[in-house]
Order: sequence, then structure tokens, then C-alpha cells
Amino acid sequence: MVQTSIRMGVDIGGTFTDVVLEVGAKQYSTKVLTTYLAPEDAIITGLKQVCDQADIKPASIQQIIHGTTLATNALIERRGARTAFITTHGFRDVIEMRSESRFEQYDLNLTLPEPLLPRQQRYTVKERIGAGSDVLIPLQRSEVEALVEQIEPAGYESVAVGLMHSYLNDSHENMVREVLAEKMPGVSVSLSSEVSPQMREYERFNTVVANAYIKPMMKSYLDRLGGQLQQEGVNCNIFLMHSGGGIISIESAAEFPVRLVESGPAGGAVFAAHIAARYGLDKVLSFDMGGTTAKICLINNQAPKTSRVFEVARTYRFKKGSGMPISIPVIDMVEIGAGGGSLAHVDAMRQIRVGPESAGSEPGPACYGLGGTSPAVTDADLVLGKLDPDNFAGGSITLDSQRAADALHGSLGKSLEMDAMTAAYGLSEVVDENMANAARVHAVENGEDLSEYTMIAFGGAAPLHAGRLCEKLGVDRLLIPPGAGVGSAIGFLRAPFSFEANRSVYMRLTDFKPDTIRSLLADLESEATGFVRSCDASAKIEAEFKAYMRYTGQGEEIPIVLNADQATQPDAATFQQLFEQDYITLFGRAVEGMDIEITVWSVNATTLAEKIEPVQTLAAGAKIPANGQRSIFDPAQGQSLESSVVLRAGLQPGDLVPGPAAITEDETTIILPKSRQAVRQSDGCIDVVQQARELS
Repeated sequence: MVQTSIRMGVDIGGTFTDVVLEVGAKQYSTKVLTTYLAPEDAIITGLKQVCDQADIKPASIQQIIHGTTLATNALIERRGARTAFITTHGFRDVIEMRSESRFEQYDLNLTLPEPLLPRQQRYTVKERIGAGSDVLIPLQRSEVEALVEQIEPAGYESVAVGLMHSYLNDSHENMVREVLAEKMPGVSVSLSSEVSPQMREYERFNTVVANAYIKPMMKSYLDRLGGQLQQEGVNCNIFLMHSGGGIISIESAAEFPVRLVESGPAGGAVFAAHIAARYGLDKVLSFDMGGTTAKICLINNQAPKTSRVFEVARTYRFKKGSGMPISIPVIDMVEIGAGGGSLAHVDAMRQIRVGPESAGSEPGPACYGLGGTSPAVTDADLVLGKLDPDNFAGGSITLDSQRAADALHGSLGKSLEMDAMTAAYGLSEVVDENMANAARVHAVENGEDLSEYTMIAFGGAAPLHAGRLCEKLGVDRLLIPPGAGVGSAIGFLRAPFSFEANRSVYMRLTDFKPDTIRSLLADLESEATGFVRSCDASAKIEAEFKAYMRYTGQGEEIPIVLNADQATQPDAATFQQLFEQDYITLFGRAVEGMDIEITVWSVNATTLAEKIEPVQTLAAGAKIPANGQRSIFDPAQGQSLESSVVLRAGLQPGDLVPGPAAITEDETTIILPKSRQAVRQSDGCIDVVQQARELS
């Protein structure tokens, strides 16, 4: 008898905690308000609900995969541990001086973000490792001991260590850790040579400081979560989603929590990539809108684009350079403060502004009736008719339409001399335009034309807004998969076990050293594979090799993908050819007569992805009769339209739903503008396209 696989995915968001249980091919899900003080409480509540739905005991769960925004929120809100930073003498202020880049070039009064640690919490030691890994100034153990004795009375919970060029020679950082272990045995320690062994001290120091800052909190949370799950009888392995789109062990997550800063959104990108592969789509715009933020990601050739640097907490109009750079493998996306809980206000120019502030789950939007008084996007959606007040979040929350209208009129309508409906219309259009602008900018930065893309929308709020977003962006096709309201949690269950190891070893092609490269890539492969083996001891593992290259003197690199033969038998001519091919693709032409250099090497080890069955797209069939009617405001028409209400669970493959309509389910609602029509596909996806002429 074949044992049924039972796995659970959990995504803690800023407003809701999503829980998905897979029992074989069957799926059960729920949404629970996030409990900020003890996030594990919401997980336990959700676990009990899905187990009741599936009629199983919690002890039957064989695997839990978890993603969370806790790390990100702690960095944004500055709620981490009391942390000290030890660095090389003369480099104490690197994280405050930042780089030469100015995110607003001509603003003379530019205010730079405050560093995570103030100057009095940053300490130095006299030592120096050279750029070639040689020891220029040896580190004296007595000096480290004296420094540790100095900082011990300050009551630090965590210490970050970032020394110059330690990514090439970690001996001095290891000495500091040894002394800390002797003198301060209870303190948490993070080394930059382990957290981010890459060149560029500003990014590396920021990354190790961020890791140390959130490490005690994340370890405490993961320990509490493990304890509560055991109390419920759950004794399975717990894994976490990392920012690069793979899964790591709970032990690795506790040691390197900075890798979790984009774990939730990464799950969403994996989910969208999985849908794209099922439909054979090579150009996909992933749109994930939850309660607090909206995430937009380009997925080309059924794989999300990745990056080595991510900025947390951009402080100036979401501009690049205005946040805290974290040097970790991450899925490249744009994230803005536009979710169901995003709050609206009128600025000094009498314009409606939305976000980035969010009502979250405590107190939540005004319509929740939990004490919120400011209007949120959800309040506007309710007043515009997009939401059924009696069936929100599967009926677990009853929405108060009057409270929503009062909040909209009180905060927006009075100032702008408009009624609640018009204020809701304005709020909704502003937030939709913000998301559309973010998508346009992201596409331009990547040299893409969105009219060639298919949108895949998920998250509790995305199906409410995706139709209008497609109208604004000129996107013809929209797919809303089953379980869209809990898409990121489903994505966790589709992700492979993976780990990416990076290291900076500088090399020019004119001084190409095949033996060094061969040894370096073998070491990185062994490191990455070791992390994956800690999650799965027997699965087949594939390795992807990358070299980050640039012309000598340039400030940024481009990644060059190497196959196994090119990695084990490196050749300068091959490296040059691969680099020039990609450089021409990006910039139109190669640069003649300039040497090429390699700055960073990377190996990503991953288990094989599950086999994906392709889906044949069904043409529109018969128009399905509506289950009811509701008045829903259509922004493109500028008025409320009598709209069909259709239950998603009642749709059969090929069923046609013309707009205007609302397709409802427990976790979300799909709003079809008058310009669109939807067809239910064989796998349960709702395929939204331009309205057929005969139906318009």
C-alpha cells in the first residue's frame, strides 16, 4: 500500500497567515489573521483548521515548509537584538558612509537612511588582510580579548564581525569568534566570511550586521514554533523558504536568517513559475497582492530572474539606493506598499496617496470593526462592490460596509468634497496606478515590453485588482490559478531544496588560472550540496555554475552561466565568448580591446523539480448562468454596473463567464471588468482574456 504524502505550507504575511495542507492530490487551505506578538499562534490555529477540513490528526503531517516576513519586518521596523559590530580599524563608518551612489542626484538636502547600528555600537581591531588574501597586519589575540572585555558589560545579545577581505582569508574573523565564545558564551555571533563571502565591504558589512541583528529573534521564534508544533503532536521536519526561491533546513535558517528576508514573495514567484510551465508560457508577469504589499516579478522561460543584492526598506519613493543593501541570492522583484490593508490619506496638494503604511491585522482596515479608523484599500473594495461583506476570508470575518464608507468619507471625502463611493473610486485608481507604474518601471529596467506578457495573479487582494491592472498595462491575458488566495504557501510546496554558495575571487582573463577555478567551483559545489543534503539525504542534486564578469574598470557585473563541462574544464576563450554574447544581448555591442575580469563565483545546488504535466488551453464554451447579481463599480466605465456573481467551485472546464462579473471563492474574489471574459480551464485556472466582440 502506497502511503499518501501529507505536507503543509505556511506563509506569514503582514495581515494574514496562509496555511495550505496537501493530502495526496487534495488541497485544503485557510487564512488566519497574523498574530504579531506570537506569530506561531496563528500557525497553530490555521493548522487545526486545515486538519479539521481534511479529517486528519496533526501528527499525520510529514513535512512543513514555512515562509515569513518576520525577518523583513524586524529590519524595517528596527526591532532586532542589541547588536555590536566589530570591523577593521579605519572602517568603522563604512555602513554609514555608504557608497558614492545618490538615489536623488540633484537633491542638495538629501537625507540618507540611518545605518542599522549607531556609531557607539561599532568597534574596531588593528588587523589587515590584503586583496590577495595575504596577512598585512596580523591580528593579536590579546587585542581581541581586551575588546571583548570592553563590550561585554554593554549587554549585547548578538555580535557581527566584518573584517576587510575576510572573504578571501577568514582566519582573523575565526579568531574573533573563538574569543567571543570564551568570554561571552551566550552571545550570538555572525561572520561576514560565512554570511556573505563577497567583495564590496559596504554590502558585505550591511549583510552581516542585518544577520546578527535578527538572528536571536528568529532563533527564538523558530524554537517556539517547534515547541508548539510538538505540543500538537507534530514531529515532522520543518523547512523554510529562502529568498532565492529554494528550501533550506530550519538549522540553516536559524544560522543565516538574513536569507529569509524575501521568503514569502519568493514562494509566490515559484508558484507563478510553476503555472507558467504548465501552460508553456515564456513571458509571465507575476502579480502578488496581499494585505500589506504588492510584489511584481518577471518570469522568463519559466524561471524567475535572480539577483545577488536586494534592498530592504527603501525610504525614498521606493528608489533604488535608498534602502539597506543585503548581499544574498534573491529573486529579483519590485515590492511596493500596496495591499488590502494599505492606508490612504490626502496630501498637501489635495491628492489621494496610498501606502506604504498598512493597517495590518491589528487593527486592520476600518471595515474589520477592530478599531481601525483610517480608510484602507479593502474599505474601498467593499464600498465599490468588489467584496461580499458576509463571505470575506471564507466567512471568518464579517465586513462592516458602513464603517468603511464613514472612514472613506471622513479621511478623503470631506477634504476633497466627494461622497464615499467617489472617494473609494479615487483610492482604488491610485493604488492600481501605483502598481501599474511599478510594473512598467520594472519592465523598462529589464528591457521588456509588457504587452507580450501574460499576467498570473495570486494573493488575497490580487484577483480583485488584476483585471483593471491588465487594462492599464495593455496585457491581454490573465491567469488566476486555483488557490490563488494562498498562492505563496502553495509555492512553498512546489519549491526544490536548494542553496547557493557565493565567493569573491578576483581574476582577469589575461591571468586566467584554470586550476584555481576548478578547485574553487568544486569547493562551492561541495558547500552548496552539503546544505541541500541536510534537507534531503537521498535526492538527486543538480548544480548550476555562474561567473559574474565585467570589463575592467566597470562598476557592475553580469552573470554568465556555465555548464558542468565548462566548470570542470575552464577555458579563457570560452569564458570570453559567453560574456560577450550576453553583453551584446544586454547592451547591443561588445567593447573592443578591453580586458575582462571575474569578481564573483557562484554555485547553486538544487534537487530536481517535480515533473510538470502540460495543460491544453480550452476554448470558450457555454455561458454559465449566474448564481446572483451585485452592483460593482467598473473604473474603465466610470460607473457601477449590474454584475453577475458566479461561484468558482461550480465552474466546469470550458465554462464561460463574461464581464462584468465577480467569481467568488473562500480566500479571494476575481473581478471581471466589462472588457474581459473568463474561461475555466481543465486544471482549475481561470483564464481571463479580452471580451469577445459578440459579447460586448
